[in-house]
Formats: sequence, C-alpha cells, structure tokens
Amino acid sequence: MAPLKVVILGAGFGGLEVASRLSAAAPDDVDITLIDQNDSFVFGFSKLDVMFGRTTLPQVRAYYREIDKPSVTFRRETVTSIDPSTRKVATDRSTYQADVLVVALGADLDPAATPGLVEGGHEFYSVDGAARLASVLPTFTSGHAVIGVMGTPFKCPPAPAETAFMLHDYLTARQCRDQVQISVVSPLPVPVPPSPATSRAILDGFAERGISYLGGQTVAGLDPGRRTATLHSGIDVDYDLFLGVPLHRAPQVVLDSGLADSGWVEVEPTTLRTPYPGVYALGDVANAPVPRAGVFAERAAAVVADQILAQLFAGDVTPYDGYGMCYIEFGDERVARVEVTFITANGPEGGPFTPPSRDLAIEKDHFGTSRLQRWFGR
Repeated sequence: MAPLKVVILGAGFGGLEVASRLSAAAPDDVDITLIDQNDSFVFGFSKLDVMFGRTTLPQVRAYYREIDKPSVTFRRETVTSIDPSTRKVATDRSTYQADVLVVALGADLDPAATPGLVEGGHEFYSVDGAARLASVLPTFTSGHAVIGVMGTPFKCPPAPAETAFMLHDYLTARQCRDQVQISVVSPLPVPVPPSPATSRAILDGFAERGISYLGGQTVAGLDPGRRTATLHSGIDVDYDLFLGVPLHRAPQVVLDSGLADSGWVEVEPTTLRTPYPGVYALGDVANAPVPRAGVFAERAAAVVADQILAQLFAGDVTPYDGYGMCYIEFGDERVARVEVTFITANGPEGGPFTPPSRDLAIEKDHFGTSRLQRWFGR
C-alpha cells in the first residue's frame, strides 16, 4: 500500500510536532511534506532575549534545512491557495495533493491595522521587530515606556508582563531605571485570568518594581506627533517609548480558502478536525478554546498525529484536553510556571502556579533544547 500523503502547512510548534511524531511512529507508512515560507524556526521566548541583548538572532535560529527525519521533506515555499474540499494546496513553486492536510500556519501580525503604530511605536512580537528593538533600547534612558496590546486574541498572553519585568532589569543594569516609568496596557483584566495565583504573583511583582498595569484596556491608536496612545475607553496615555502587540489575524490564504469564515479556522475542540474530511487545523490559526501559544499547539499536534496514526493502524485516540504549561520570566534570572487545562475536567479555573526560581529557569532552557533535539536532531 502506498504511504499516506500528509501535507503540513506551517513549521511552528504544531507543524514540527506532527511531522516528528508521524516520522517516529510510522516512517514507512507516511509521506510527509512540511511547508513553510521561512527558512528557520525561532522560539517565541527567544525573541525577548534578542530584544534585550541577551543573545543574537543567528544564535536562536534553528534552520529547517537541518531536519533529517525519515519520510519528512521540508519545502521552503509560500502557500498561495488551499482547497479544503479536495485537500489540494498550491504554493509559489508547486502544487500538492494530500490524503491528510494539517493547517498550522499560525496568526499574522497586522501593525498597520492600528493607526500610528507603524509610525510612532515598535512592535516586538515578530522576529524582525524584536531584532530592530535590540538597537533601539540602548538609546532609551528616560521617560514613559508603554507596553500596549492592540486587541484579542494575541499570542502568549503572559508575554507583555514578561517584557515589563525584563525591561525593568535591563534599565536597572544600565542605571537609568529611576528615570523611566513602565506601564502595561492589556485587554485582560489581570495578567493571566485562568490562574488567579499567577496573576497575583505578577501584580505583586509589578508593585515591588513600580510597574503600572492598566487591565481591561486596549490601544485604539497612536498619535506620533503628540506621543500619545489613545485607549478604546477614550483615555490618552503619554509615552516616550511604545512597545506594541499588534492585532492578530488569520493568514490571508486561509481566509481566502473558506476555512475561516468566522475569522479563524473552526475546529471540533477535542479532535482539531475541521468540517472538511481529512483536514485538521491547530495552533494559532485554529479557533480552539485555548490560548494562542506554542505549548497548546504542541499538545494539539500530538492529538492530530494520533488520529492520523489511527487511520493507518487500529487504536484509540485520547481527546485533546486543552492542557498547557507555560514558563513566565519574572526577572532577576528567575522563571515561574503555570499549568492550565481548558477543555476537559474542571476547565481553566485554578491554574496551578509554581513561584519563580532559578531552578525553573534551568528547566525552561531544557524545555527549549529538548524540542530542538526532537524536531531537528540538535
């Protein structure tokens, strides 16, 4: 029997995990094509390290050309059309016909959708944006630094808080923290709503460091001339440095495909199946009831891979539970951990929290290196 043709669109957490699991479990029974328009993978948390000068971009890139797994072929191409009814994909270089199609193209950032952000602020959620800020931050020594979120959903909800802690440390090391006011503006009422203990710890950390948190607020636009950010509530906030989390949207090719009539790809929450047979969607592009973060995409990828394997071999599949474990930078080389389950059992309430420590910073490093080993063999 010919191998099952699996086409995976997007080589982030989700796409890499699906490909690795299928290759390990059934190398002779699958023919996997992994497509991404980029040449390399960068962890989301590494972008902050680049931004604050802890490392450089070349040091945190994992190049897709290094993938050497049975039955996996990587193609650096841009997806130009998706036909979910026939599972046919076109790129700028070729076309592909899939037996199983996995859409894991993530969410695109749209800085231009917020008036004034491109002209008067700096987005730090993209790799390029973080790298640009590495040369901007050394010139900032006084004034009001505002870390602002343009709307929901947005990737990695704790990241704005992490940025504030890391900015505090960065300015302290440069002996200019006393000359800078730091504020976080977020649509979330508290930094991590599913985990009250995590939110309390972050807000306590903010209070200790003199960082302001404006919850339940989103940034409607910036006036570069006046150096003010206008919130949807009508409040104007003066700034000298604006670090923005842009609006997120599904990639245009996904919107054009008819998969995302509601703005994101609708999936059955416990299986990640779309309404189209043989088509799955996971990660930031999918409208599953979980945060948009790599750890949730990785967990969802395991469920998708198991369903594909069940198509080849008899076996049970454990439903997706929406569990995720997230590391949170608290500054001073300390990291905390929060665990949340969104779909099964008691839902998101509770969110067990492990206080920040340097041991957890080591554990976070191991989390990253273990994924690079599994996905790239590094």
